[in-house]
Amino acid sequence: MKLLFDLFPVVLFFIAFKMYDIYTATAVIIVASVVQVGYIYLKHKRVEKMHVITLLLILVLGGLTLILQDEDFIKWKPTIVNWGFALVFLGSHYIGQKPIVERMMSQAISLPAPIWIRLSWLWIVFFIVSGITNLYVAFNYDTDTWVDFKLFGLMGMTIVFILIQGIYISRYIQESDSDAEAVALQEGHTEDELIENLKQPKNTKES
Repeated sequence: MKLLFDLFPVVLFFIAFKMYDIYTATAVIIVASVVQVGYIYLKHKRVEKMHVITLLLILVLGGLTLILQDEDFIKWKPTIVNWGFALVFLGSHYIGQKPIVERMMSQAISLPAPIWIRLSWLWIVFFIVSGITNLYVAFNYDTDTWVDFKLFGLMGMTIVFILIQGIYISRYIQESDSDAEAVALQEGHTEDELIENLKQPKNTKES
């Protein structure tokens, strides 16, 4: 649901372009982005930095596109966003104790420190490649092709990358679980005892 909400301005941009032109679509995405951020603020009383930065880029690049009637400005937006994320992820290796990807995901999964670092570098490379790919499509193909790529291409690349990432880290999660079980068995616990220990909190709560 959150993904659909985040894509809301891009989808409206796509529809407006197909119905009218790039300049109407640019005006639509500016208004949609303002409404999106305004709604987030009213609902949560705060706005994530990602949404603020994206809105500012749309206002600046979209505004230049409309004022100068030059679509090249809005075409740069996905690249600047992706390269900005790459810089943030890279900077987190030197600012703070953990890469930003670990800070974002460590509450959900547990991975060895070297894997978090490797995962962070994979995201950095992905953001850089996405930015380069956007520029290539934007300035080597017609605007209609770029608009299709902006919605379906970049989203498809992201989904494929996340799936590959999931497959990559799943083996380390499994290894971590196996190691924990092996340590417990070495300490003299049988499998039945381990199962009983897992059930114990539940039984205690029920009693």
